[in-house]
Amino acid sequence: MLDYVIRNARVPGAANGGNVDIGFSKGRIAAIEPKLVADSPSYDARGCLCCGGLVETHIHLDKSRIVDRCAPEPSRSDPSHMKRVQAVKSTFTAEDIYNRAKVTLENCIKHGTTRIRTHVEIDPPVGTKGVEALTMLQKEYAWAVDLEICAFAQEGLANMPETDKALVQALKMGRTSIGGAPNYDTDHPAHINRVFELAREYDIHVDMHIDSGHDPATMDNMLVADLAEKYKYGGRVAMGHMTKVAALPPAKQKDIAKRLADAGVAVTVLPATDLFVLARHKDYDVPRCITDANLFAEQGCNCSISTNNILNPFTPFGDCSLIRMANMHANVLQVGQPDRLTELFSMVSDRSARLINAKDYGIKVGNPAEVAVIDAQSPAEAVAINAPVLAVFKRGRQTVSRPRAELHRPQ
Repeated sequence: MLDYVIRNARVPGAANGGNVDIGFSKGRIAAIEPKLVADSPSYDARGCLCCGGLVETHIHLDKSRIVDRCAPEPSRSDPSHMKRVQAVKSTFTAEDIYNRAKVTLENCIKHGTTRIRTHVEIDPPVGTKGVEALTMLQKEYAWAVDLEICAFAQEGLANMPETDKALVQALKMGRTSIGGAPNYDTDHPAHINRVFELAREYDIHVDMHIDSGHDPATMDNMLVADLAEKYKYGGRVAMGHMTKVAALPPAKQKDIAKRLADAGVAVTVLPATDLFVLARHKDYDVPRCITDANLFAEQGCNCSISTNNILNPFTPFGDCSLIRMANMHANVLQVGQPDRLTELFSMVSDRSARLINAKDYGIKVGNPAEVAVIDAQSPAEAVAINAPVLAVFKRGRQTVSRPRAELHRPQ
C-alpha cells in the first residue's frame, strides 16, 4: 500500500533512461518503476530531474545575516573580514543566532537541501550559544532537513585556551563532528592534532578549514592526511577551502589529490566565499584561488561543493542555492564537458552525502522518501542552466513547492 507517488520522474540510472514513478510508504521509498498502479495522492514531476535531496556539507548558519551590523569593508586590499565579525560577536545571543539562522535554514530548504552540516563557532564570547540555538532548529525543522552540528573553533586553540574548554563543552552536548581553522592559530600542528584528539575521544567526524589562502609555500593538508591514516580515520575527515593548492601546477595538484584519496580525506570547495575573500593582494590579473573539484575527484578524492557564508563580511551575498554554487564552480574553472558537469552535480548530492557519511541517501527502494524535483532533464543541464528546484519531499511528505515561471502572451 503506497502513501504517495511522484509520477513521471526522470531518475538518473533508471531503466532505459526513461521516466519512472517513485512510490512512498511509511516515510520510505517502496517502489521505483514505470506507471505504478496506486490510488494514492501524487505529484506529477512532468519528466523533470529527480534526485535525493541536495546536501550542504559546509555552511555557517550561526554567523549568517550579520553584514548589516558589521563595519564597512575598510578597503579592497585590507577587507578585515575576521576582525569585522569578531567585533560584533559580543552582540550574539542564543535568540539572535536562532532568528538569523532560521531564515537562512529555510532558504536552504526552499532550494532543495534536505541534509546539512553546519559549522558552529564556539569562540569567546559566544561559547555554546550557537550550539544551543542550532539544536533548537535541528529539532524544529526535522520534518524538512537533517541538520548536523559541527562544533568549530574559528579563532584558534593554542592562542585561546578558553576556546578549547568551550569546544569540549560543545562536544559533551552531543555534537557529531568537530572542526577547526589552523590558519588563525599560532600553532597549526597543535591545533590539528588537538582536533583529531578530541574526535577520537568522542568518536566523531573531523571537518576542518584548511589551507585557505593564495600562497602554497606552507600548507597543512598533508598533516591532516597523515593523521587520518595514522588513526584509521579514512572516510571520516573533510577539509574545506584548501585553496592554496590552486596555485600549484596540475601535476602537483594531482599528487596531493591522490594522497588524500589514499588517506580517505575529502575536500569541500567553497567558491562564493573564496572568490570574494582571496587574492586581495592583486589589483589586476587576479588569481581565482579555487580548488579544481573535478581534477581532485578524477584522482579518486571525494569532493563536495558548498555555500559556506551567507550575508556576512566573508560573503555579503547568497541565496542558499547549492545548484548555483555548482554552476559558479563550473564557470570559474571553465568546466563545459557534460560528464564533468554531471560530476559537479554529484558534489551537491550523492558525493556530499558520502562526505557526511549518510548511508541511506538516494532514490533507492528502502531509503528514506527524500526527493528533490529540479527543472532540468539531466544533472549536467541542471548545473549548466542553474535550474530551479520545483518541489522537495522529506520523510514521505512534500515540504516545498515552487511554480514554474509562465509567459502571459497577449491575446
